[in-house]
Amino acid sequence: MRWRRARALPLLLVASTVALTTNLTSIGGETRPLEEWVTTFHLASVVLDPFTNESSWVLHTATRILDAFRGADVRVNLVVTCTADEAKQFLGPLVDEFLVFCDPDRSFVRGVGVATLPAFVFVQGNGNVESAEGWDPAEWRRVAKDIADNTAWLAPTIPAPGDPSPFRGTPAQG
Repeated sequence: MRWRRARALPLLLVASTVALTTNLTSIGGETRPLEEWVTTFHLASVVLDPFTNESSWVLHTATRILDAFRGADVRVNLVVTCTADEAKQFLGPLVDEFLVFCDPDRSFVRGVGVATLPAFVFVQGNGNVESAEGWDPAEWRRVAKDIADNTAWLAPTIPAPGDPSPFRGTPAQG
């Protein structure tokens, strides 16, 4: 009898969920539960750790991707794992161009279930979460396509000229 080599089954991507009671604080100090931030629009978030090189490497790419979704039915934002003062220092003029959330205790990071930063996270109004961790252009493209499909928008080109080479990222819990 000849043995056949078993073919691997394709992996199914399963969306996780986040508790909509998870608090998120804007850089201006306004704290609200996630359910209030997603009442009208989903969230398209890039989560960054300003104390790592990896997050700075992807910052330009992240803002390019978020800019592409500005007119879509999604609230584009940056989530930084630090205080408001540290976020202002890291982001500079971007704090005036984007909605910025500060997550110094990383409760949002834990809530959405990411283990590596930077991360691209799509939080839907019902709490479903899609995410890509580290800078993996194919995974970020998948999240961008999901956002585009959910908002009837066009996904940006990922990767684009000038984007960094893929890299793993750093532990999300610091």
